Amino acid sequence: MNINLVRFNTDVGKTKPENLVHADAACPFCDVEHLTNIIDTDGDIIFLKNKYNVIEGADQFVLIEGRECNSDMPDYTKEKMRHVIGMGIKHWKNLLASGKYEDVLFFKNYGIMSGGTIRHPHMQLVGFPQLKSELLFDEAELRGIVIAERDGVEFNVSNCPRVGFGELNIVVEAGGSLDALADFIQVGVHYAMNHFNKHKSCTSYNIFFYRRAEKIFAKVMPRYATSPYFVGYNIHFLPNNVERLANEIRELYFR
Repeated sequence: MNINLVRFNTDVGKTKPENLVHADAACPFCDVEHLTNIIDTDGDIIFLKNKYNVIEGADQFVLIEGRECNSDMPDYTKEKMRHVIGMGIKHWKNLLASGKYEDVLFFKNYGIMSGGTIRHPHMQLVGFPQLKSELLFDEAELRGIVIAERDGVEFNVSNCPRVGFGELNIVVEAGGSLDALADFIQVGVHYAMNHFNKHKSCTSYNIFFYRRAEKIFAKVMPRYATSPYFVGYNIHFLPNNVERLANEIRELYFR
């Protein structure tokens, strides 16, 4: 079967903490004194083994972005944002180089529509000993109308979206600047959460990281209810406003 089919342990899933729906529930990432299996720290950024390993056969990790529970990437200083992305990329590369995994996924869920369960800003890395890497993405989904370029890094609006609306991509060529990657991600998240939809505010997003040869890609995806055309039939929508989005982001952030 030409798909990636992995086993999910629902018994472990039932025990996971959640405070997006139940906002009064305790935040496990704020309780730093009781965190276990910490692998690395950089100031208040913490990289650790995920306590709730719901994907059978895989190793799951968490990158807690800092001590502030109610902040997020748009609020970070440029220096803080670069530290967070730099540490994530470092451990992603380390896991890939370990020889233990066929591939390692690196992504962020934020908000109730993103698939996440914890409000506290964090990213996740998942190492799969067996996975068909060629099925994870098509490089065409990471290309698009160029918004800005800097230091070997391109920022664009997807004109071949993975799902549909407002997908922003960052492409880092071999030797490109990780600081520029972080800066463009921060712009993308700020735009998604504050300007993307004037009629229905965006409260959730994902960031997905990909690699191919020496290139790194990142996709910032605003999240709403996912189109049934995509879920049921794998139909991708190409909105008619991608040029307008590119122009708006240039005007807001790069003039």
